[in-house]
Amino acid sequence: MSQIVWLASYPKSGNTWVRAFLTNYLSGDAQPAAIDSLDVGVIASSRNCFDEWVGVEAAELDDPLVNRIRPAVYRAMARNASTTLFLKVHDAWSLTDRAESLFPADVTRCAIYIVRNPLDVAVSAAHHNGSSLLESVGNLCDRFHALGRSERGVRSQLPATLRCWSGHVRSWLEESALPVHPVRYEDLLDHPEETFGALVCAAGLPHDSARLRVAIANSRFTELAGQERARGFHERLEVASAPFFRRGKAGTWRDELPPELVSRLLEAHGEMMIRLGYEISRVP
Repeated sequence: MSQIVWLASYPKSGNTWVRAFLTNYLSGDAQPAAIDSLDVGVIASSRNCFDEWVGVEAAELDDPLVNRIRPAVYRAMARNASTTLFLKVHDAWSLTDRAESLFPADVTRCAIYIVRNPLDVAVSAAHHNGSSLLESVGNLCDRFHALGRSERGVRSQLPATLRCWSGHVRSWLEESALPVHPVRYEDLLDHPEETFGALVCAAGLPHDSARLRVAIANSRFTELAGQERARGFHERLEVASAPFFRRGKAGTWRDELPPELVSRLLEAHGEMMIRLGYEISRVP
Protein backbone atom coordinates (compact mmCIF):
# COMPACT_ATOMS: atom_id res chain seq x y z
CA MET A 1 0.00 0.00 0.00
CA SER A 2 1.24 3.48 -0.88
CA GLN A 3 0.75 6.52 1.27
CA ILE A 4 -1.07 9.73 0.44
CA VAL A 5 0.36 13.23 0.53
CA TRP A 6 -2.51 15.69 0.73
CA LEU A 7 -1.79 18.96 -1.10
CA ALA A 8 -4.19 21.04 0.95
CA SER A 9 -5.00 24.72 0.61
CA TYR A 10 -7.73 27.29 0.60
CA PRO A 11 -8.45 27.99 -3.11
CA LYS A 12 -6.12 30.41 -4.92
CA SER A 13 -3.24 29.90 -2.51
CA GLY A 14 -0.70 28.31 -4.88
CA ASN A 15 -1.82 24.68 -5.03
CA THR A 16 -1.56 24.46 -8.82
CA TRP A 17 1.93 25.98 -8.70
CA VAL A 18 3.03 23.30 -6.23
CA ARG A 19 1.48 20.59 -8.42
CA ALA A 20 3.35 21.96 -11.44
CA PHE A 21 6.60 21.91 -9.48
CA LEU A 22 6.05 18.33 -8.28
CA THR A 23 5.15 17.15 -11.78
CA ASN A 24 8.38 18.64 -13.11
CA TYR A 25 10.44 17.32 -10.20
CA LEU A 26 9.13 13.78 -10.48
CA SER A 27 9.52 13.66 -14.27
CA GLY A 28 13.10 14.94 -14.19
CA ASP A 29 12.69 16.22 -17.74
CA ALA A 30 14.69 19.15 -19.00
CA GLN A 31 11.61 20.57 -20.74
CA PRO A 32 8.73 22.05 -18.72
CA ALA A 33 5.69 19.83 -18.18
CA ALA A 34 2.51 20.89 -19.98
CA ILE A 35 0.11 22.60 -17.57
CA ASP A 36 -2.83 20.67 -19.01
CA SER A 37 -1.06 17.39 -18.23
CA LEU A 38 -0.10 17.80 -14.58
CA ASP A 39 -0.04 14.22 -13.34
CA VAL A 40 0.35 15.10 -9.66
CA GLY A 41 -2.59 15.90 -7.44
CA VAL A 42 -5.95 14.84 -8.81
CA ILE A 43 -8.47 16.71 -6.67
CA ALA A 44 -9.84 14.67 -3.79
CA SER A 45 -13.35 16.01 -4.36
CA SER A 46 -13.49 14.82 -7.98
CA ARG A 47 -16.99 13.53 -8.69
CA ASN A 48 -15.77 11.36 -11.58
CA CYS A 49 -13.13 9.78 -9.37
CA PHE A 50 -15.71 8.99 -6.68
CA ASP A 51 -18.16 7.54 -9.20
CA GLU A 52 -15.52 5.32 -10.81
CA TRP A 53 -14.18 3.91 -7.55
CA VAL A 54 -17.56 3.40 -5.90
CA GLY A 55 -19.51 2.24 -8.94
CA VAL A 56 -22.42 4.44 -7.92
CA GLU A 57 -22.94 8.04 -8.95
CA ALA A 58 -22.51 10.46 -6.08
CA ALA A 59 -25.46 12.41 -7.47
CA GLU A 60 -27.71 9.53 -6.35
CA LEU A 61 -26.53 9.82 -2.73
CA ASP A 62 -26.97 12.49 -0.09
CA ASP A 63 -23.96 14.51 1.05
CA PRO A 64 -23.48 12.82 4.45
CA LEU A 65 -23.41 9.39 2.81
CA VAL A 66 -20.94 10.57 0.18
CA ASN A 67 -18.64 11.84 2.92
CA ARG A 68 -18.92 8.55 4.81
CA ILE A 69 -17.73 6.75 1.69
CA ARG A 70 -14.91 9.12 0.75
CA PRO A 71 -12.36 7.77 3.29
CA ALA A 72 -12.84 4.26 1.85
CA VAL A 73 -12.26 5.65 -1.65
CA TYR A 74 -8.96 7.19 -0.55
CA ARG A 75 -7.87 3.95 1.09
CA ALA A 76 -8.66 2.06 -2.11
CA MET A 77 -6.71 4.59 -4.15
CA ALA A 78 -3.72 4.20 -1.82
CA ARG A 79 -3.86 0.39 -2.11
CA ASN A 80 -3.90 0.67 -5.89
CA ALA A 81 -1.03 3.17 -6.15
CA SER A 82 2.51 1.95 -6.77
CA THR A 83 4.17 5.17 -5.56
CA THR A 84 3.30 8.04 -3.26
CA LEU A 85 -0.16 9.33 -4.13
CA PHE A 86 -0.60 13.10 -4.20
CA LEU A 87 -4.16 14.37 -3.83
CA LYS A 88 -5.17 18.01 -4.10
CA VAL A 89 -7.60 19.14 -1.39
CA HIS A 90 -9.59 22.35 -1.00
CA ASP A 91 -11.86 20.96 1.73
CA ALA A 92 -11.25 22.03 5.27
CA TRP A 93 -10.17 19.05 7.35
CA SER A 94 -13.29 17.57 8.94
CA LEU A 95 -15.01 14.51 10.35
CA THR A 96 -17.85 12.60 8.76
CA ASP A 97 -21.20 12.35 10.54
CA ARG A 98 -19.84 9.14 12.07
CA ALA A 99 -16.82 10.90 13.56
CA GLU A 100 -14.31 9.46 11.08
CA SER A 101 -11.67 11.68 9.55
CA LEU A 102 -12.56 12.54 5.96
CA PHE A 103 -8.85 12.18 5.19
CA PRO A 104 -7.79 8.92 6.87
CA ALA A 105 -4.59 9.00 8.90
CA ASP A 106 -3.80 5.32 8.32
CA VAL A 107 -2.97 5.94 4.64
CA THR A 108 -1.46 9.41 5.12
CA ARG A 109 2.22 10.26 4.92
CA CYS A 110 1.61 13.95 5.51
CA ALA A 111 -0.38 16.96 4.47
CA ILE A 112 1.44 19.79 2.75
CA TYR A 113 -0.62 22.83 3.68
CA ILE A 114 -0.13 25.76 1.31
CA VAL A 115 -1.18 29.09 2.79
CA ARG A 116 -1.23 32.59 1.32
CA ASN A 117 -1.99 36.06 2.66
CA PRO A 118 -5.82 36.22 2.64
CA LEU A 119 -5.72 39.77 1.28
CA ASP A 120 -4.12 38.43 -1.90
CA VAL A 121 -6.35 35.34 -1.87
CA ALA A 122 -9.46 37.54 -1.92
CA VAL A 123 -8.29 39.43 -5.00
CA SER A 124 -7.11 36.33 -6.85
CA ALA A 125 -10.35 34.46 -6.08
CA ALA A 126 -12.47 37.36 -7.34
CA HIS A 127 -10.72 37.26 -10.72
CA HIS A 128 -10.84 33.45 -10.86
CA ASN A 129 -14.54 33.24 -10.04
CA GLY A 130 -15.62 36.30 -11.99
CA SER A 131 -17.07 37.75 -8.80
CA SER A 132 -16.89 41.12 -7.07
CA LEU A 133 -14.25 41.83 -4.46
CA LEU A 134 -17.06 42.29 -1.94
CA GLU A 135 -18.39 38.79 -2.63
CA SER A 136 -14.90 37.30 -2.52
CA VAL A 137 -14.12 38.89 0.84
CA GLY A 138 -17.51 37.74 2.11
CA ASN A 139 -16.62 34.16 1.20
CA LEU A 140 -13.33 34.33 3.10
CA CYS A 141 -15.24 35.53 6.16
CA ASP A 142 -18.09 33.01 5.91
CA ARG A 143 -17.65 30.17 8.39
CA PHE A 144 -20.12 28.07 6.39
CA HIS A 145 -18.55 28.69 2.98
CA ALA A 146 -18.56 25.64 0.70
CA LEU A 147 -17.82 24.73 -2.92
CA GLY A 148 -19.60 22.39 -5.31
CA ARG A 149 -23.18 23.04 -4.24
CA SER A 150 -25.56 24.04 -7.02
CA GLU A 151 -29.27 24.17 -7.69
CA ARG A 152 -28.59 24.10 -11.44
CA GLY A 153 -27.46 20.56 -11.97
CA VAL A 154 -24.55 18.36 -10.97
CA ARG A 155 -21.10 19.93 -10.73
CA SER A 156 -17.80 18.22 -11.49
CA GLN A 157 -16.73 18.46 -7.85
CA LEU A 158 -18.34 16.96 -4.80
CA PRO A 159 -19.51 19.51 -2.23
CA ALA A 160 -16.52 20.68 -0.21
CA THR A 161 -16.83 22.59 3.05
CA LEU A 162 -14.19 25.33 3.30
CA ARG A 163 -15.28 27.34 6.35
CA CYS A 164 -13.84 30.84 6.57
CA TRP A 165 -10.17 31.37 5.76
CA SER A 166 -9.00 31.19 9.39
CA GLY A 167 -11.23 28.18 10.02
CA HIS A 168 -9.70 26.40 7.03
CA VAL A 169 -6.18 27.07 8.28
CA ARG A 170 -7.08 26.01 11.81
CA SER A 171 -8.70 22.79 10.63
CA TRP A 172 -5.51 21.54 8.99
CA LEU A 173 -2.86 22.96 11.30
CA GLU A 174 -4.59 22.37 14.65
CA GLU A 175 -7.52 19.96 14.32
CA SER A 176 -6.40 17.31 11.86
CA ALA A 177 -3.91 15.39 14.06
CA LEU A 178 -2.12 14.57 10.79
CA PRO A 179 1.56 15.34 10.23
CA VAL A 180 1.33 18.70 8.48
CA HIS A 181 4.09 20.56 6.65
CA PRO A 182 2.99 24.21 6.25
CA VAL A 183 4.24 26.13 3.22
CA ARG A 184 3.70 29.85 2.72
CA TYR A 185 3.13 31.03 -0.84
CA GLU A 186 5.33 34.02 -0.10
CA ASP A 187 8.24 31.78 0.93
CA LEU A 188 7.94 29.85 -2.33
CA LEU A 189 8.44 33.19 -4.08
CA ASP A 190 11.22 34.57 -1.87
CA HIS A 191 13.16 31.40 -0.98
CA PRO A 192 12.29 28.85 -3.67
CA GLU A 193 15.17 26.39 -3.29
CA GLU A 194 14.88 26.22 0.49
CA THR A 195 11.08 26.06 0.55
CA PHE A 196 10.53 23.67 -2.35
CA GLY A 197 13.43 21.57 -1.07
CA ALA A 198 11.82 21.22 2.35
CA LEU A 199 8.54 20.32 0.65
CA VAL A 200 10.26 17.54 -1.30
CA CYS A 201 11.70 16.10 1.91
CA ALA A 202 8.37 16.33 3.75
CA ALA A 203 6.73 14.37 0.93
CA GLY A 204 9.33 11.62 1.34
CA LEU A 205 10.88 12.16 -2.08
CA PRO A 206 14.64 11.83 -2.70
CA HIS A 207 16.27 15.27 -2.59
CA ASP A 208 18.29 16.07 -5.71
CA SER A 209 19.62 19.63 -5.85
CA ALA A 210 20.12 19.73 -9.61
CA ARG A 211 16.67 18.29 -10.29
CA LEU A 212 15.21 20.74 -7.77
CA ARG A 213 16.63 23.77 -9.58
CA VAL A 214 15.36 22.55 -12.96
CA ALA A 215 11.89 21.85 -11.57
CA ILE A 216 11.73 25.30 -9.99
CA ALA A 217 12.73 26.92 -13.28
CA ASN A 218 10.26 24.82 -15.26
CA SER A 219 7.39 25.81 -12.97
CA ARG A 220 8.19 29.51 -12.63
CA PHE A 221 5.30 31.93 -13.16
CA THR A 222 6.50 33.19 -16.55
CA GLU A 223 6.57 29.62 -17.87
CA LEU A 224 3.11 28.72 -16.56
CA ALA A 225 1.56 31.98 -17.74
CA GLY A 226 3.25 31.66 -21.13
CA GLN A 227 1.78 28.20 -21.63
CA GLU A 228 -1.67 29.49 -20.71
CA ARG A 229 -1.41 32.37 -23.19
CA ALA A 230 -0.30 30.01 -25.94
CA ARG A 231 -2.67 27.09 -25.39
CA GLY A 232 -5.14 27.99 -22.66
CA PHE A 233 -5.62 26.11 -19.40
CA HIS A 234 -8.49 23.77 -18.58
CA GLU A 235 -8.62 24.81 -14.91
CA ARG A 236 -9.52 28.40 -15.81
CA LEU A 237 -13.24 28.89 -15.26
CA GLU A 238 -15.44 30.23 -18.06
CA VAL A 239 -16.62 33.01 -15.74
CA ALA A 240 -13.06 34.11 -14.89
CA SER A 241 -12.24 37.77 -15.50
CA ALA A 242 -8.49 37.18 -15.87
CA PRO A 243 -6.05 34.41 -16.81
CA PHE A 244 -5.59 31.60 -14.27
CA PHE A 245 -1.93 32.57 -13.92
CA ARG A 246 -2.62 36.27 -13.47
CA ARG A 247 0.23 38.01 -11.62
CA GLY A 248 2.13 35.49 -9.52
CA LYS A 249 3.26 38.01 -6.93
CA ALA A 250 2.72 38.79 -3.27
CA GLY A 251 1.13 42.02 -2.08
CA THR A 252 -0.94 42.80 -5.18
CA TRP A 253 -3.92 43.49 -2.90
CA ARG A 254 -2.37 46.89 -2.16
CA ASP A 255 -3.43 48.29 -5.53
CA GLU A 256 -6.65 46.29 -5.93
CA LEU A 257 -8.42 45.87 -2.57
CA PRO A 258 -10.37 48.86 -1.15
CA PRO A 259 -9.45 49.93 2.41
CA GLU A 260 -12.84 48.95 3.86
CA LEU A 261 -12.42 45.39 2.58
CA VAL A 262 -8.86 45.26 3.89
CA SER A 263 -10.18 46.26 7.30
CA ARG A 264 -12.89 43.60 7.17
CA LEU A 265 -10.37 40.86 6.42
CA LEU A 266 -7.98 42.05 9.11
CA GLU A 267 -10.74 42.13 11.68
CA ALA A 268 -11.79 38.59 10.79
CA HIS A 269 -8.37 37.02 10.26
CA GLY A 270 -5.74 39.28 11.82
CA GLU A 271 -5.02 36.89 14.67
CA MET A 272 -4.37 33.95 12.35
CA MET A 273 -2.35 36.13 9.97
CA ILE A 274 -0.03 37.15 12.81
CA ARG A 275 0.41 33.52 13.83
CA LEU A 276 1.46 32.70 10.27
CA GLY A 277 3.97 35.54 10.12
CA TYR A 278 2.03 38.15 8.17
CA GLU A 279 2.88 41.61 9.48
CA ILE A 280 -0.51 43.26 9.55
CA SER A 281 0.84 46.23 11.55
CA ARG A 282 2.27 47.55 8.28
CA VAL A 283 -1.05 47.40 6.46
CA PRO A 284 -2.36 50.92 5.73
